[in-house]
Amino acid sequence: MGVADLFNKHKEGVLYLFFGGLTTLVCWGAYALLMWIGIDIIVSNILSLIVGVSFAFVVNKWFVFRSRSLERKVLAEEIISFFTLRAVTMVIAAVLFWLLISVGLDQPLLGIVGMVAKIIVSIIEIILNYLASKFIVFRKRKENA
Repeated sequence: MGVADLFNKHKEGVLYLFFGGLTTLVCWGAYALLMWIGIDIIVSNILSLIVGVSFAFVVNKWFVFRSRSLERKVLAEEIISFFTLRAVTMVIAAVLFWLLISVGLDQPLLGIVGMVAKIIVSIIEIILNYLASKFIVFRKRKENA
């Protein structure tokens, strides 16, 4: 089995991980930018999570799951289910970030205060989002297909 065969066999998973990593970079970049312009650390974190989730919806819809429908009903259902699941992990991430900052994990990395906590939280968030997508979102899509 060649690399191309392996990729095709696991294409959805590979794309999910790739775009998940890209989403993380977008989220971290938004966080860094907000911190750089002087926005409060907690506000910067929450806003960066919102930017990341919005980016994730677009890339997951178009590139990972290849859902090209722009029909209002379909789009509304996708947005509601996607954002609901992400809202749960966003709350978990925001609380966990605050807890980590509170216990002293606000060390700077690359000159950005709180980046160590941000990395830890992002790893946990990616795992939670993957599990939610695999066992809730994907399962529902397969059942409806």
